[in-house]
Amino acid sequence: MHLDLTDRVVVVTGAARGIGATIAARFHQEGCRVVALDLAFDGLDAAEPSALPLDRVRCNVADPDSVRAAVDEVVARHGTIDVLVNNAGINVEGAVADLRWDDWRRCMDVNLGGTFLMSQAVAPVMQAAGRGRIINAASFAAIVPSVGSAAYAASKSAVVAFTRVLASELGPWDITVNAYAPGMVPTAMNGFAAMPAEAQDRLLDTLSLRRWETADDVADLLVFVASDAAGYVTGTLLDVSGGKLATQIPARAHGR
Repeated sequence: MHLDLTDRVVVVTGAARGIGATIAARFHQEGCRVVALDLAFDGLDAAEPSALPLDRVRCNVADPDSVRAAVDEVVARHGTIDVLVNNAGINVEGAVADLRWDDWRRCMDVNLGGTFLMSQAVAPVMQAAGRGRIINAASFAAIVPSVGSAAYAASKSAVVAFTRVLASELGPWDITVNAYAPGMVPTAMNGFAAMPAEAQDRLLDTLSLRRWETADDVADLLVFVASDAAGYVTGTLLDVSGGKLATQIPARAHGR
């Protein structure tokens, strides 16, 4: 199957570093016109995927004025937006008893509010074109949350519900809206790869495919979802977690 995304205008939020940078780079490799949105493009390492010569626009996804200005800028430069990847997100950890209201609100404002604001701003552009793809970052935490992740898990679960509603609301314009749930991609935010070996083993033992996920694993899925081949997939949460907890003890199949 040849997934031809040549010349599609793709907007990726939170694209300066990490998974977002890899997603933006992958769409660039597919021949798309990629616009990377973020607040922090300064001081990028030359090895970062986002160091590619991508179109960049500074944007705070939790600020309605910043979002509107960024979307207007993208449309002014490229004429339309074919694909929106709402990747920007933050993690807030802490037991419910200890969570500060400001931290809870910040997590909701970025993870859920940013997805809402970007989608709301981009939807009219796609409606005018009569087609489009909106792809929202959820998390495996929206499927099975962890102790101490109330703010993060709640925000990502809300993204899934928002995705379903928006999919139906935009269906008449042939716009698909889906969410994706990565599992364990080692990043600076989670520090998985820096954990002691025993701690890493405990996490890897929850996976049917017993290896750390890579940002490329996520990007592979998103390229498909953005393509014409996924035109009848909408309103769903796509699990790209390597079969995390697909069975109660998947490590048994690996002889552990």
